[in-house]
Amino acid sequence: MKRSITRLLMAPSVILLLAWMIVPLSMTIYFSTINYNLLYPGRTNFVGWMNYEFFVTDPGFWIAVSNTLILLLSVLIITVVLGVALSALIDKPFAGRNIVRVLLISPFFIMPTVNALIWKNMMMNPVYGIFAWISNSFGLEPIDWLSNHPLMSVIIMVSWQWLPFAILVFVTALQSQDTEQKEAAQMDGATGWHIFRYLTIPHLARPIAVVVMIETIFLLAVFAEIYVSTGGGPGYDSTNLAYLIYNQALLQYDVGVASAGGLFAVLLANIVAFFLIRAVGKNLTV
Repeated sequence: MKRSITRLLMAPSVILLLAWMIVPLSMTIYFSTINYNLLYPGRTNFVGWMNYEFFVTDPGFWIAVSNTLILLLSVLIITVVLGVALSALIDKPFAGRNIVRVLLISPFFIMPTVNALIWKNMMMNPVYGIFAWISNSFGLEPIDWLSNHPLMSVIIMVSWQWLPFAILVFVTALQSQDTEQKEAAQMDGATGWHIFRYLTIPHLARPIAVVVMIETIFLLAVFAEIYVSTGGGPGYDSTNLAYLIYNQALLQYDVGVASAGGLFAVLLANIVAFFLIRAVGKNLTV
């Protein structure tokens, strides 16, 4: 009786969540099978798999897929490695530690669009940016980052914003580390590296898995930084799947092809999630 009442009370929420997912997915599948252009909304006809074929044979398709994966893996490596290192450093007591922690975490609360504008205008501008000023100070030629290294520029922007999230998770996890084990290891002659390698890293296994899984969800859909800074260019050099879908939908007005691209992006996300869960999911088990 209690189980039936519980299911009955949960039913509205479950139905609402299912509708929230199924309705947009069904509409996307429908639009992916018809020829629908925003400039001619009244001219629609069934085309079957042609939208999928057109999207996959787009000159920028495989470039966008590789850029998406390169961006994902690069940001994950940077945020996890630097996050662990910085968290271990600020875990030790020193003067002004609380201020340093706040400064390290604060970039995470900046909106992606503002983040891109900061890096585009204040840091990477080849005329008046900080990197240009540093290069001129050493007598070097300033680098036009957004033109010569567009994908690397986006990776730096995204890493700068997601590194504080990793630090926040790792610092919180280190506060629960058993200090008695560290003291016992020090009494047995263990160096700081040995304590970090054999105590700290294993203790952070589960937080690292959480950071990797959460960041992966958002990094597959990075858009604002690319839109504001490089516009996907030059050419397709910094175009990822999210920006390629936007290009088809709102720049070329082809909703059908964009819907097919959206379904491909869902498929890619599920493939990445499958291998990711197999790789790090064991660290999430209780």
